[in-house]
Amino acid sequence: MSLDVVDLRDFYETNLGRVAARLIGGKIRARWQDVTGLRVAGVGFAVPYLALFRDEAERVLSFNPATQGVLEWPNGGPIAAALVEETELPLADGCIDRVLAVHLLEEAESASDTLREIWRVLAPGGTVILVAPNRRGVWARSDATPFGNGRPFSRPQLMRLLRDALFSPVNWTEALYLPPFIHGWALRSAPTYERLAERLAFPFAGVHIVEASKQVFRPITVRTRRISAPRFRPVLIPSPAGLSGVPVPRIGSGQDPAAHQG
Repeated sequence: MSLDVVDLRDFYETNLGRVAARLIGGKIRARWQDVTGLRVAGVGFAVPYLALFRDEAERVLSFNPATQGVLEWPNGGPIAAALVEETELPLADGCIDRVLAVHLLEEAESASDTLREIWRVLAPGGTVILVAPNRRGVWARSDATPFGNGRPFSRPQLMRLLRDALFSPVNWTEALYLPPFIHGWALRSAPTYERLAERLAFPFAGVHIVEASKQVFRPITVRTRRISAPRFRPVLIPSPAGLSGVPVPRIGSGQDPAAHQG
């Protein structure tokens, strides 16, 4: 069962949700340091992270799956959020430069079809950042957070999905090493704990954060060979005369073979 958009909003309004958004958002911002003049789209529930780019990007859009629901966003200014089918985005081919997918793949009916649709709307050279629950992490086993809902992924599973959808990973990192049940003073030390866990390469992070670029293969041009008409017409020449010593005339020479007899 998919999470409702209200449940997602309520989680990010808690202290744990704010810390999670800050830790994940820092990793996303480190990859997209400058989006000036670019078109950015969030698919899933990416609103807590899209605010990072509103002051730079040419346009920032938010698309929520129909099973999830949608909230008015942003609070001030023209509405930039819409309710969509994740496999049928209302966008033209190749019109988006950056796509941020959060709370999407784990609840998608077909993760493969969803990624192919993201590939379609991305411009050549565009990239997507996927935030997906880690199968080995504690967050995927906790019902207290949205990352414990739906299907978690291992790294090989995400790699296969991206490859099948014609994406090439360019950066891979993790976040949310801290357990989801901490509270109070422990939350204040979360950034320090994250840096230490990442340096020690702990394998139990809560989410994968992978950036992948769109692969576009150059079409192969097939050169057709032009078959021209032969310059000379072949002439059939029979074999030399036999034992009779009678010469055999060329075909088409106008000689009458009977004139050489008698």
